[in-house]
Amino acid sequence: MISHIAQLNIGRFRYPTDDPRMAAFMKNLDRINALAEHSEGFVWRLKDESNNATAIRPASDPTMAVNLSVWESVEALERFVWATVHKQLYNRKRDWFEELGAPHFVMWPIPAGHIPDLAEATGRLEYLRASGDTDFAFGWSHLAHIKLWMSRKCG
Repeated sequence: MISHIAQLNIGRFRYPTDDPRMAAFMKNLDRINALAEHSEGFVWRLKDESNNATAIRPASDPTMAVNLSVWESVEALERFVWATVHKQLYNRKRDWFEELGAPHFVMWPIPAGHIPDLAEATGRLEYLRASGDTDFAFGWSHLAHIKLWMSRKCG
């Protein structure tokens, strides 16, 4: 069976999305989303009528943001996250997002053609938080062959 990889990344905004301190993040959303959609191995991403997911909440907290996408492989996701301009914005994440103090990113395998919903995705994140890295739910460090994430500069 051909499988893909799903990923969920959540964060709590430091400020409302229309706050001037969020301007650099908000003005780059369309560009980064377009880059993802045109990247080799991209399959799907969660979005609303604004073409992003800033209005979609993974929980009842109105300051929580969500990024949910599907890729053909972990390697394709890795190239997008760590080897494109996306990395520059990632390095500034603390400008726009609070430190959560718990895992906020999770990946898991899915059958090709499956589109995960937020309940599935948040369930995988909760599993990772409770059980640590497993083949069911994992982060970058669970994948020995994936190394670009180790070169990141934490913003």
